[in-house]
This record gives sequence, C-alpha cells and structure tokens, in this order.
Amino acid sequence: MAATHPATWILIDRRAGYLERQIHDAIRDRVLAGQLVAGERLPSSRALAAMLGVARSTVVAGYELLRAEGFVTGRAGSAMRVADLPPPPDGARPAPLPRVSPPEPEPERFLPFRPGLPDLDSFPHEIWSRCLSARARHLHIHDLGYRDENGLPALRQAIVDHVTRARAVLADPEQVIIMPSTAAILALLARVLLPARGRTVWLEEPGYRTAHDIFAAAGAAMVPRPCDAEGMTIGHDDPAPSIIYVTPSHQYPTGVAMSLTRRIALLHVAAAHEAVIIEDDYDSEFHYASRPLAALQGIDRADRVAYVGTFSKVLAPGLRVAYAVLPAWLLAMVRPILRREGGSVPIHVQAAMADFLNAGHLRAHVRTMQRVYAERMTALCDALAAVAGDMLCVEPAAGGLQLPVWFRDQRIDDRKVAHALQNRGIGAMPLSPFHAAMPRHGLLFGIGGATDRNVARLSNVIERNWPFYGISTS
Repeated sequence: MAATHPATWILIDRRAGYLERQIHDAIRDRVLAGQLVAGERLPSSRALAAMLGVARSTVVAGYELLRAEGFVTGRAGSAMRVADLPPPPDGARPAPLPRVSPPEPEPERFLPFRPGLPDLDSFPHEIWSRCLSARARHLHIHDLGYRDENGLPALRQAIVDHVTRARAVLADPEQVIIMPSTAAILALLARVLLPARGRTVWLEEPGYRTAHDIFAAAGAAMVPRPCDAEGMTIGHDDPAPSIIYVTPSHQYPTGVAMSLTRRIALLHVAAAHEAVIIEDDYDSEFHYASRPLAALQGIDRADRVAYVGTFSKVLAPGLRVAYAVLPAWLLAMVRPILRREGGSVPIHVQAAMADFLNAGHLRAHVRTMQRVYAERMTALCDALAAVAGDMLCVEPAAGGLQLPVWFRDQRIDDRKVAHALQNRGIGAMPLSPFHAAMPRHGLLFGIGGATDRNVARLSNVIERNWPFYGISTS
C-alpha cells in the first residue's frame, strides 16, 4: 500500500462531478511522478470507498479506467497493483498560459447594448430547430460524401438568390464560398492576396478593429483612410493599395452609408492599381430611413470586389455561417486552400440554412425585425438625448444594429466611461479604440437589446452616475 494515506492525496470535489475521473487522475498523476512505484498495491475498492466517503462502484469505475489505460494491473475482485512502466521523460508539466487581458474594455457577451449583437430573444427558434433537426435526420446521400470545398451547392444557390434580390449582387453559385465567420474569410483573403499582390491595405478610420488586427497579423502595411459623411475618403497621395477594406452599407462604427459618387471613385482606384475591394456588407438588411444603395459589388465591372456577408448579425452569432462572393480569378487562388483545409461549417447546418432561406424565413424575420429595430433605435436616441444630451451628440443612425454617440467634451476618457457602464450591466464600448490615428471619444451602443425595460434601466444608470463618468483626461 502507498506510504501515505490515500485520503490525504485523493481530494474529491463533489461539486465538480465525475468522481471516478477524479480518483483516476489522482492515482495516475502519482504514478507518473514516481510516487507510486511498480508493483505497489492499491487499496481495495471497498477500503478506498470507505476512506473517501464515496460509493464502491465509483472507485471500481476509476480503477477500471486506470487498468484500461495500462497504469495498473489486476481485475475486479482482486488486488490492483501499479504497472511496471518505463519512467516518463524528465520535466514538469508546463504551467498554463497566462490569460491575456483584452487591450480595451470588452463587455460580456450578452450584456444589453453590446454592439453587433442582434435580439436573440426574437430569433426564430422553433423554425430553425425544425430546419436543423430535419436535415440532421434526412441529409441527402450525395451531401454525406466529400463535399465541394466551396460549400454545399444548395446553400450557395440560396445565398445567390438572397443577395441578388436583397442587395443587387451579380453572382453565380460557383463564386460563393461558405466559412464560419467574416473574420475567417478576411484571414483567408489576407493570406492569399498579400504575398501575391503587395502588402498595402487601406482601411476605414475609424474602422473595424478585428479587420485591422487580421491584416496586421498577416504582415500588411495599414493605411487608415478617414471617413466623412460620404464614407471612406479617397487618398491620391497614399501608397497604392493591394486591398481596400470597406463597410459601405453601414460604415462600422459610424453607421454612415457610402455615397454612390464615392463608391464609383473607389472602384476606379481599385481598377487602376489592380487592388481588391473587400466589401463587408454586414447587417445591410436593416435600413430605417430609406432603401439602401445596392451593393458595391453589383456596380463593379472590373472584377475587383470580393463581397462578404454573414448571418451572425441578422440572426444569431452562434450559427457560425458566413459567405463570400469572389471574382473568378480570386476564387481560383482560394480554392486550393479550401480543398486542403475545408470551410469548417457542418454540412447539416449548411443544409438547414439553405432550407431556411428557400422557405422565406429569413425574409420574414428581416421584415419583422426591421420595424422592431427602427423603434428601438428611436427609443434609445430619445433616452440618451433626454438624460445625457448635454454630454453627448446623439443622432439616429440610418440603419444597422449600433448607435455611435460622441462626447461634446473630447477630453472625457471614453474607456473609463465604458468600463464603468459595463460594471453596471451596460454593454457599451468606447469609440476611441476604433481609430488608428487621431482618436475621437464617444460610446457605441448596440440596439439589438434596446427593449423598453433595458432603455429605462440605462436611463436610470446614467442619471444616477453620470457625474462620476465625466472623467477628464486633463
């Protein structure tokens, strides 16, 4: 028997569950550490159960795991002994990697008013569950084989039907690729384009920080282009771009729509420099003041636009289905990577999404949420103007799922304000980190969770604490 009483080193945490695994792990670790030697007899299952205060069957299950893995020898009803094993390599198990704190205040995933989060309570759970369960049970035989690297043909066709009708995109299903997220598509395009066509990337200022980080990690030289009331400005003296990343439908985070004149100018720049415009058309379905301009891709005649969309913002982030419509020449560069590595969206999820689109459920959901989000945008603007109009410039956004508001006093530290709001359950984010050059201070609110109850709560939090929030950088 072991020199020390097992009850002193087999420490059971009943709240954690899996007690047999805890017994297994404790004995395994002592064997690997040389503290239990070959041939040493373990306590009987009955004795160890009494020592630990657990059922005998729990100890038996733990011992069986150890025996199956080769750490002990013996059989049920007889003595279990430590197996004769070669010594493990010297060295200690590496310490866990330290958690890296986010560089900026990051609200919890489901805090109300977190930007980019749709109203998950309004997600059509029953309809989606029916589509998903039906496809999980009844996938077509040909869908179960080695799939087309671009994605399920039925979903690619359904996406083309959707973006053609809703966004005037000009596409063939063969041009569509399916991936789990917009970020995955951006990383793929950066990986393919930057080594082949030059490393200069134009991005919006302020702009989507994830895109900035993806391109930076791929070795890009970033050129921030300021945005005004017409969207991204065109820099004629800047280095020639190889990639131009834009969000023309709703510029992120300002919400500005790129004017048609600016869109055409951008297409001319891309054609002149043989650059690729990555058009991120996220949450383009939601416009409140007027009908949106057609997608930039639809007026491109030089094959320079890669159109990117996702169902995360219009439905739910957890669906993990995004897509891109690529020019044929770019698709030829991307397909070998997809063929080797795949797109990673489960086939039954793709099939269910195709059914969801083809049955008109997305169109119906968008029609419903268009009205809901328009009302929530107005309510949030009215509330912020009423309780903080002296501190904030509040102007309703024309569309999208977020509302940017700017501090009238630009000396106020928006990071501290956002952090204080997050501590009180409000998921607003600071706007200064969206800038690469000269930061402009403000707050970004998501409207997905701007229900009457949450708006009233926000008003109460601001009214009670706003003097504390007015922290100046001076």
